[in-house]
Amino acid sequence: MKNIASKLPSEQYEKNFSDLHPPFTQNSAVAEANRCLYCYDSPCMKACPTHIDISTFIKKISTGNLLGSAKTIYESNWVPLTCAKACPVDVLCEGACVYNAKGEKAIEIGRLQRYAIENYFDKGMPALFHKAPKNGKSVGIVGSGPAGLACSAELALLGYEVTIYEANKIPGGLNTWGIAPYKMRREDSLKEVELVKSFGVDLKTEVMIGKTVKVDDLLKKHDAIFLGVGLGESPQLSISGEELSGVVGALDFIEKVKTENWENVHVGKKVAVIGAGNTSIDAATEAKRLGAEQVFIIYRRSDVEMSAYEFEYELAKKDGIVFHFLTSPKRIIGNSFVEGIECLKMKLGEPDIHGRRKPVPILRSEFTIPVDMIIKAIGQETKSSFLSSIPKLTLDDEGCVIVDRTTFQTANPKIFAGGDCINGGKEVVNAAYDGKHAAHGIDKFLSKK
Repeated sequence: MKNIASKLPSEQYEKNFSDLHPPFTQNSAVAEANRCLYCYDSPCMKACPTHIDISTFIKKISTGNLLGSAKTIYESNWVPLTCAKACPVDVLCEGACVYNAKGEKAIEIGRLQRYAIENYFDKGMPALFHKAPKNGKSVGIVGSGPAGLACSAELALLGYEVTIYEANKIPGGLNTWGIAPYKMRREDSLKEVELVKSFGVDLKTEVMIGKTVKVDDLLKKHDAIFLGVGLGESPQLSISGEELSGVVGALDFIEKVKTENWENVHVGKKVAVIGAGNTSIDAATEAKRLGAEQVFIIYRRSDVEMSAYEFEYELAKKDGIVFHFLTSPKRIIGNSFVEGIECLKMKLGEPDIHGRRKPVPILRSEFTIPVDMIIKAIGQETKSSFLSSIPKLTLDDEGCVIVDRTTFQTANPKIFAGGDCINGGKEVVNAAYDGKHAAHGIDKFLSKK
């Protein structure tokens, strides 16, 4: 990278990456909990993908039963601190709160969940659940992200010997490496890893399945396997200049930011982020908070079609991110280093079979944006080359593993899967649901055996 943004004072980095939503105090938590109407039909519970009994855990906060509140949450979700901090609550549980229809502020469910779970960790993770006796069977879990952790915790409590195989040196998957620090710090994710390990789960890091350990060896060693491998990097833009210094993938960039050695993360003075999903917003806002003078988001469709949530869009605008909608990158300009990006203006054509309007180039509408860093954030590819190497596994047209959506069993009866590798990339809370229910699918399968 030729032009690097000026370094900021260390206290400025801390301020820039501080909590978006500070934690509740005891008094504010109880006051907020007492606002809850404890609805009979609990629309918030229905809107939560893991179906946490939200009214009950909030009621327990209001009466001072914080461990009971944490237990209620854990009965449905094994990564609730991550979800409390990183879930799009305004479109899930809080979005379903009946106060919205009354024109009043929704109950702050995410912050209340955070309050209960942080209290649990502050108390030293006291035992809330009893493990079943060992049943003599073992399960191998590939990946220590939210799906893998949820599956491991549930299986360990059911009496299985569980081993997690994680390719990274530091476990936690997306929760550890892929969430912006102003939403959640790495130590929060590692607390959830430690909780799962406390159930007797064996965690092996720096193990690459297919390289360090062969898939066949795993299948021989364990009675069942769960795949929670997540997704890979962003696909190529397939335009000239992509090989220039200063072009990086969004996940690589976000991983560097997550180390919290912010002074050592190189960021350009003028940065273009390609794509308009939630990962794009994270990368763009992180670049700005690291000291980039200007940050642009380039997206070939309009703001109506972008996949980023509204609150993410608003956050980016508050940070001064400039959006170029109906704009597509044509080529990256530079000599060894990125110097600019040539773009083409687009218009939306007729809807396709899915109802989505396809962007169509406008002839002779080229223009150039001077930048010295480009972050690719146009989605993530599945790890299809790895997945297709596993015996009897079947993938769909998008490279996702096909499973029975009740048991999460694949075409190979010994292998189960969940999380992003089966859905192409959803929320942490969806992965938590998959992992928990896959554990029961595994238990049903092995009990039959």
